[in-house]
Amino acid sequence: MSTQTRGMTNERYEELRRILEERREEIAGEVQDKIRNVRTGAGQTSMHRTADVTESSETDIQDDIEFALIQMKAETLGKIGAALGRLERGSYGYCYECGEEITEQRLRALPFAARCKDCEEIQETERNRERVIESRSKAVSLSGAASR
Repeated sequence: MSTQTRGMTNERYEELRRILEERREEIAGEVQDKIRNVRTGAGQTSMHRTADVTESSETDIQDDIEFALIQMKAETLGKIGAALGRLERGSYGYCYECGEEITEQRLRALPFAARCKDCEEIQETERNRERVIESRSKAVSLSGAASR
């Protein structure tokens, strides 16, 4: 550990690092498996061009779902990498927003958490508010375009 800040013991540092690295390896393996499955599925689809439109649509939907899952897992890998960086800098386990300690229970559930529960709820509320405003502005612009 480069610097031991905020009273973290070497044992705790090693435990947290191990948890994050194990989770990273697990997710990386899942991503590789999904990519392999998508490639295999794509190869099988091209061999069976006689599929009807319904089967083709179902395959497209399944591919979209697989791609979304790969993307989500890749984002999680990025979060884990960032958490490992915070661990090295000695800021892991402390909220990015308020600086308070993130509960151990939260870190066990989400070892890459960057915010405490309260700050995360505030952040999520703000994101939801922005989505509502954005959807309302799109609805207004669509209704304005439709009346022209």
